[in-house]
Amino acid sequence: MSYTAASPHPATTASSQTKFIPARMILYNSAAQSGDHAGILDTLSPVSTHVSTFVGIIIGGIALGVLIIWLLIVLTCKLKANIASDGTPESILFQNSDQIAPAELQRDHTTTFNSDSLLCSVCEKVDFYQIFLDGIPEAEEIPLDSLSSVLQKSYQCSFCRLISFHVRRTWMLDKFPDADLSGIQCRLLTMPCGCLRGPFYPPPKFRCYRLHINMQGLADFWERYPASRATAGSLSIYLMQEDAFKFGRPADLHSRRVKNTVDIDLVKKWIKLCHENHGDECHNAWRMDGGEGKNLPEYVRLMDVVSMTLVPAPSGCRYVSLSYVWGAISTEYRTTMNNIAERSTPGGLKTTTFPETITDSILFVRQLGLRYLWVDAICIIQDCSQDKIVQIQSMDLVYGLSYLTIMAAGGASARDPLPGCRPRTRTLKQHIEVVQGLHLCVGPPRLREALNLSVWNTRGWTYQESALSRRRIYFTEQQVYFECRGDVFCEDIVAESKGDQFSDSFLRRSRGEYFPQGEPFGTYMGAVNECTRRNLTVESDVVDALTGVTNALSIGFSLGDPARVFYCGVILTHLHQALLWQHNPHTPRARRSLPDGGSLPLPSWTWAAWRGPVNYMSEHRYLGLVNDIGEPSVVETFVNCWYIVDHSGVIVQLDVRQVSRIVSNPMKEEEKSAYSPPSGILDPTALILDIHRPLAPGTLIFRTTSSHFSIARRGSEENDESNVGLHHGLFDILSTTSSPPIWVGTAVLPLNPTPPPSLDFIVLSRTDTRGVCDEQSLGHYLECILHVMAVSQNEGLMQRVGLGVIHEVSWNASRPEEKVVFLR
Repeated sequence: MSYTAASPHPATTASSQTKFIPARMILYNSAAQSGDHAGILDTLSPVSTHVSTFVGIIIGGIALGVLIIWLLIVLTCKLKANIASDGTPESILFQNSDQIAPAELQRDHTTTFNSDSLLCSVCEKVDFYQIFLDGIPEAEEIPLDSLSSVLQKSYQCSFCRLISFHVRRTWMLDKFPDADLSGIQCRLLTMPCGCLRGPFYPPPKFRCYRLHINMQGLADFWERYPASRATAGSLSIYLMQEDAFKFGRPADLHSRRVKNTVDIDLVKKWIKLCHENHGDECHNAWRMDGGEGKNLPEYVRLMDVVSMTLVPAPSGCRYVSLSYVWGAISTEYRTTMNNIAERSTPGGLKTTTFPETITDSILFVRQLGLRYLWVDAICIIQDCSQDKIVQIQSMDLVYGLSYLTIMAAGGASARDPLPGCRPRTRTLKQHIEVVQGLHLCVGPPRLREALNLSVWNTRGWTYQESALSRRRIYFTEQQVYFECRGDVFCEDIVAESKGDQFSDSFLRRSRGEYFPQGEPFGTYMGAVNECTRRNLTVESDVVDALTGVTNALSIGFSLGDPARVFYCGVILTHLHQALLWQHNPHTPRARRSLPDGGSLPLPSWTWAAWRGPVNYMSEHRYLGLVNDIGEPSVVETFVNCWYIVDHSGVIVQLDVRQVSRIVSNPMKEEEKSAYSPPSGILDPTALILDIHRPLAPGTLIFRTTSSHFSIARRGSEENDESNVGLHHGLFDILSTTSSPPIWVGTAVLPLNPTPPPSLDFIVLSRTDTRGVCDEQSLGHYLECILHVMAVSQNEGLMQRVGLGVIHEVSWNASRPEEKVVFLR
């Protein structure tokens, strides 16, 4: 099918039931632009006055007066027809869209540019009606032009201007005026938006497409300008809802105009739809023991935004919680021991001048018709360590039972407003053009992209605040988004529906958060990966900032008492996998600062002991230092009994999940000679390293085997310029029992300080992967690879240095020594 022919289609033929109305080019005066029609009518008032004079002189003038009045009514209606439904002019032509006065771009909705007849020679050949009707598969995408040409033509071509608006806004090209874009080619295709009214493959009348601009040749540009890549999002162009009827379709999943302030009735509708459509899925997002009927503990305080009082949480109340960035601002608004009594009396909060984030949140809660609000700086006594400890341990309840959580993702500190909560608190990011009679729009980014641009998404505490909340309302610089476990809504897309079980919306594919996932370790792994990449003002808060999540995991997956399931943020029930975290290779290996009054560093085997992001990855990490995704694989566990020294100094046995390997019957030869871990019951006396030196809390005790291997930095990596800035590298593990040495495994180790030429390794578990050793010399068979930990020793205590994998034939040949490990 051709999408570039200028052939007629049903919307443009005389016999069609639906006809395009030719766009009119009308220049309005300032009165019309502000939505006041009096100025237009005043220009015609002399005619009306002259007619009224003739009425008094000539009787026949009465008929003429009636005729003129009728004409005025018709003319006024025609003028109003060209005013946008929000009261703003629908189309004003500007020669330079990049130099539009800010006042014009910040009216109640957005400016629509009517340049129907102005298309470049490339775009005028594209049949946009046919494309929105039938779509374009990726294999048939239409070449447009180079990006540099598109930007140059944006002053004359309305469709090029849509592309230019997005690129100039998100690529930060003003910071790179000399950037060469000629190698980037733009190609046009469509992507399905889904269907809210039926199965996943709807009939044509319910189909909806969005245009997508595919940029070929971006890799080199992103490599030269990584800052631009960080802010650039995907480029989609939407059909406005007022044109859906031209295709015989409902307005579902089409774009709509974003107002200067958020429509509170729309937000209420989102919440109502969540209640009606999702039931327990959102009422009880992760807690399995109460849902909405569960109450907050009485020691949790809430702000009563009606009486402006700090009160104990009323039983069964609906409340809203706030997630925001504190920032470096005055602390006078926070609750302390000195003002808690005053704030607990009626009207006690009225005397406080709150920063704008909190002020707007109070306003928003009132607009929703709710009464209670939880804000950490107000509801927790900030200079009482005991109160802070108790409240922090309850974050899973505070956010998990919250009726709705406000995510203040549009500011960098508490002094910033909630964008769109009040007039003139946000700049609209929506641009509309009329192309071949169709209103097309480049709008705000989708939810995930919007959050990636926010300061809020970089802060450590905000992760669990988002993860634990069952309903989230995100105030971003771009627009307001709503997210629950069942749906995603936003201001610029019509996506509200009655919840057909087969409905599908493209908005749901760009989520801010989805917690928990299907099983405990996968959920835990994602939480650690996300939390550790974020920043903390006090870096020793890292465990506290995840306590709500670990509590939720323990309860939601029935793992047991959180105090016994987790230690320093590590999930002990899945310890075989939990020990397999890796440092981000671009982060130096440095310990976190100790909390105030702390003297004992966290154990080396915990990720919380180290600064910077850590990751749980599959064994592909040993093929190259890539940001691989996927869980580390454990197909057999070797340690039968794990012990830990708890916070009181008592040695306790851990309840760790075991994984058994399935072997053949009869057994294969390699299975007969497989690695055999130590067996039997560990003697209690073996748990003591030195009777005169008690073991420090956090010491792991277990029995395994240990061996010694040479290591060598991987040569190709040393000379690779792309690895400049690496602080961890790949090392070949070499046998010491053969000459010349054989490559028997691979390890990821810190580069500073430079590791010694050989290291001790201990066995953890079994896995299966390829390409990590000399398979030609050692052979390969199913599940022949062992997870090992490189360790250093000091007076019998071991510390983690790094992780690796070794072929089990080489491990057995190295004459490993059985050992009780004290890992700290």
